[in-house]
Amino acid sequence: MRRNYILSFILVALTLLSCSASNSSESAPKQVKNDKSKMTKVELQTSLGNIVVELYNETPQHRDNFIKLVKDGYYDGVLFHRVIKDFMIQTGDGNSKTAGPDAMLGDGDPGYTIPAEFVYPQYFHKRGALAAARTGDQVNPERRSSGSQFYIVTGKIYSSDDLQMMAKRMADMKKQEIFRRLITENRARIEELQKQQDNAGLQTLQNELIQATEAEAAQQGPAKMTDEQINAYTIIGGTPHLDGQYTVFGEVVEGMDVVDKIQNVQTGKADRPTTDVKIIKARIL
Repeated sequence: MRRNYILSFILVALTLLSCSASNSSESAPKQVKNDKSKMTKVELQTSLGNIVVELYNETPQHRDNFIKLVKDGYYDGVLFHRVIKDFMIQTGDGNSKTAGPDAMLGDGDPGYTIPAEFVYPQYFHKRGALAAARTGDQVNPERRSSGSQFYIVTGKIYSSDDLQMMAKRMADMKKQEIFRRLITENRARIEELQKQQDNAGLQTLQNELIQATEAEAAQQGPAKMTDEQINAYTIIGGTPHLDGQYTVFGEVVEGMDVVDKIQNVQTGKADRPTTDVKIIKARIL
């Protein structure tokens, strides 16, 4: 783990001047029981059948944005431009409506992003989860969601041993997040030490941040999956390695057979289906 700290320290220190800093996405909204009778449902009429998704009220910005885009007709005609079997199906690129067969897709959006709304572990990447796509952490440290692109999880079933190994990796990732946050908080010190070319000082600071990271991680306790997560991932499947990284804002309540049809289509370059699969019409139920 120490080796990973050092690599992270070097990478972050070298990019501090060009990267914005924020740790706001790390605090999850308070978990409350959702009133399903008041949840919004959206029907996605696709070229392979209909899918009905339910939007969570605990992720209001994602819910309201999705509803707005549906009402505006934004999703009418968009392709499922990225499909990976036993992982997920992705859509929502506005540029895909008129895309030729060789067009590279995945960058189209309404021109804005949405703040992350992690409600974890209440909502996680089980099979059928509806989640927002986003750009990577290096250019998007706040983990803000795409304004329009989303994916539906298909995933796979994991054994208990698989989940234990994954929980360990998640714990290591959490330490990396703590360490990177501490680096950001010590930005001025790092820049001054770099300016002075004080390598010994940088090494001392790095050791201090490693100790602080270990102490904070120990205080938080070991990363554990809830019983609900374990049951879901060992019985129906999902993509647990994405938990806490992308905003889950709904789930499929009807039409998983259609989702499976889409995930099983033949794909080519950049995981795009060789025969277009599209959302013909999206509507609020």
